[in-house]
Parts: sequence; C-alpha cells; structure tokens
Amino acid sequence: MNEKILIVDDEPSIVKLITYNLKDAGFEVASVSTGLEALDWLQKNQANFVIMDLMLPGIDGLETIKRIRTTQKEIPILILTAKNNELDKIVGFEIGADDYLTKPFSPRELVARIKAILRRTQNSHHKDISTKVETKRKTVGQLVLDQERYEVFKGHKKVALTPNEFKLLDYLWEHANHVLNRDTILNAVWGYDYAGQTRMVDIHVSHLRDKIEDDPKNPKLILTVRGFGYEFNTKKNAE
Repeated sequence: MNEKILIVDDEPSIVKLITYNLKDAGFEVASVSTGLEALDWLQKNQANFVIMDLMLPGIDGLETIKRIRTTQKEIPILILTAKNNELDKIVGFEIGADDYLTKPFSPRELVARIKAILRRTQNSHHKDISTKVETKRKTVGQLVLDQERYEVFKGHKKVALTPNEFKLLDYLWEHANHVLNRDTILNAVWGYDYAGQTRMVDIHVSHLRDKIEDDPKNPKLILTVRGFGYEFNTKKNAE
C-alpha cells in the first residue's frame, strides 16, 4: 500500500496518534498545521487522501477545503474536528468533504473509514476489464457518464464531481427508473454503516442536481419520491 495521506491539524498529540496508526496500517504520512501550509504542500506534492481539522490557525478547515476543491476535485477529504453539530457537517459536505469524524475518535474507525473511501475511489477509477464497452458510457439527454474515465459531461462541458458525488450518480444511474430508499443508497454508496446519517444522501443529491439539472429546483433526472427516497429518471421526459 503506497497511498500517501496528508494530515492537517495543529494539535501535535492528535497528529502523533493519527500518524502512528496510519503508518501501522501501511500508509505514507505527511502533516502540516495550518490551512495555508496544506495548500502549499498540495501544490508541490501529491496526496491520495487528506484529513482536515476545522479549527485551524489562519484560514479554517472549511475555507481550506474550498480552496483545495478549486484545483483538486477528486482527492478524498475527511473532516476531523471537535465540532459536532449538524450545520458543520452539512457545510462540510456541501463544500466537498467526503466524510466527517468527531473528536474524540477511534483510530481504528478512522483507518477503516479511510480504507473504505479509498476503495470506493479506486473502484471508480479501475472498473473490471471484463465490463462490456457499452456499459462504461451512459447517456441521457445531454448528460454523459463515463465509468472508465471517471468523468461526467453535460453537453460539451465537463462536470466537476467529488468522488462521492460520482459514486452516487453512478449508483442511481445503475438503478435507473427504480425508486431507492435513503438507507439503501447510503449503504451502497458510502460502503459502511452510517445509521441515522441519511441527511448525507439528501445533501449529495442536492449537489448533484445543482451540477447536472437544467433547473435544480424542478429536477427532471433525480426525482424525489416523498417519504421514501429518490429515482433516477432516464425516460423521455428527462431528455
């Protein structure tokens, strides 16, 4: 395992704990203590994953994530913070974080979540070579999803999606014209138990609509089925 993880946290004891457990799990680790240092490090180096504290000196973690996402759309980011309110979680997901873990935390759970997220992103990039060509590229109206290249286009314009947004869209599309409840979507896309966190699905669906729908307030592709979940519509009226 050669994945490199960048830790962005200004608490030495936390950095030491995370570093020990990540190295023990086979990861390479680098760390910085401020958001600006993280941005500078990522300009000069390559990371496969970022662990981001929110309460940082200078620019905070949320602003740092926003700036990272302007240039690096696909790198997975996990927020690690002492804050534990719903609004912070929602904002974190809205700006492109892939996961959220609250301090104090279990190092074993942190490692498990990182591995799960990396598996999802790697699976998105490396589809089984036996997959039929026609299943790698999906089209409805002007929207195109390329499973092999991990890309989505709307017309001639590439749509910038985070790893979880891509995974969610791909999953909904695989089950097009069938209603899926939030728990089913949550378990399938996030890959491990997020009991009680179905709000995460709603947030990511909202993001997808903003990016792929002509009118996000009146969606034609990702339909809400009240009291149950969502349906990805590939029928004629979606085109």
